[in-house]
Amino acid sequence: MGTLPDPQIDYSVHPRVNSSDPVSPRPKPATPAHVIKSDQEALEIAERLAEKLKAGAALRDREGLLPIAELDEYSQSGLWSINVPKAYGGAEVSYATIARVIATIAAADPAIAQITQNHLAIVATVDLDGTEEQKKLFFSWALQGIRYGNAFSELKSKTVAAFETKVVFDGDDVVVNGEKFYTTGALLAHVVPIVAVDENGQGHLVFADRDAPGLTVTNNWSSFGQRTTASGSVKIENVRVPRSRAVHVTSFDHPTVGGPVSQIIQSAIDVGIARGAIEDTIAFVRNHSRPWIDSGKETAGEDLFTIAAVGDLKIKLHAAEALIDIAGRSIDVAKANPTLETVSEATIKTGESKVLTTEIAILATNKLFELAGTRSTLAEHNLDRHWRNARVHTLHDPVRWKFYHVGNYYLNGVHPPRHAWN
Repeated sequence: MGTLPDPQIDYSVHPRVNSSDPVSPRPKPATPAHVIKSDQEALEIAERLAEKLKAGAALRDREGLLPIAELDEYSQSGLWSINVPKAYGGAEVSYATIARVIATIAAADPAIAQITQNHLAIVATVDLDGTEEQKKLFFSWALQGIRYGNAFSELKSKTVAAFETKVVFDGDDVVVNGEKFYTTGALLAHVVPIVAVDENGQGHLVFADRDAPGLTVTNNWSSFGQRTTASGSVKIENVRVPRSRAVHVTSFDHPTVGGPVSQIIQSAIDVGIARGAIEDTIAFVRNHSRPWIDSGKETAGEDLFTIAAVGDLKIKLHAAEALIDIAGRSIDVAKANPTLETVSEATIKTGESKVLTTEIAILATNKLFELAGTRSTLAEHNLDRHWRNARVHTLHDPVRWKFYHVGNYYLNGVHPPRHAWN
């Protein structure tokens, strides 16, 4: 990660991102995960867990330490199965609640929050596209605490949706070949779902065990932000999986909430980054910053311009949070009654939230240093992690296209496109 090893850290227990530290496949949970029963319980558990995660977030980012123990506690908490349908034993909480849960975790450590994103999106995809037997199997795994990583995006394809990874059907099995990048969570997952296309160009989500022969996960994520997501690469060489574990994905061929579900979690991560940055800004101004000489004030917190700037940040944060909540409720409506109109409404509202959360994440993480002052840039505080995380995560899908789709919808009545990035 560009830093010298810390002699006080045991890297055999706490391996680093983008290093030669060995990372073995994670053993499946020895005991079943807790099963959450309600929206309120999910929020309460998220708050308690966030307090723990926040304590080591700066150190993990600085040293590039993979959050192994933290992920185990997180997935065992039950928060990774809160969108499993009630008919299969899950809480099936509102997507507004899911967004609040993710934002709470992201305010403490956005890298850990991002690792959850693909797992929850996969659970939603199984709900939309899985057969009855596949739903029983994959939902039960999620409820047990099994973590799904991902092998979706590709580094060398023409666009994010131009998949070159291939799946071939061979009797009772499928065989997959390809190469993936941006594989958030795969390194520390128990199961790695792979997006692949068949000879007819049809998409499939193939659930391979993390230690399956031919599946190689490389710890080579070198981004300056979201460092400990371990979003490296996956090589897939003749990986053989039972055919029953291949979900035929058709949810973007007709109106479903597949896209908005993925997107609202991204929005929640960004608003969490903003919230964490604003909290640290306020704490630093109160406890460390000096008042500017021209203010005539005794403390930095009495500076009129600082007070107004914090007010502006809070107002914009609350606006973003409110729009995420509106988007979550619209996803609930579209999930219960998926029509072109309800799904478009959910997509547009979620796109609007993505714009505001991107803007407040970038603004808040930049304003932190302006308001807190030069001493806030010292390495000992590692506050630049907020800006690095915001800058990297908000690149997931360009908000310039959100403005276009939102405007085209309201002005010309054009329904937004359906894919995982919208």
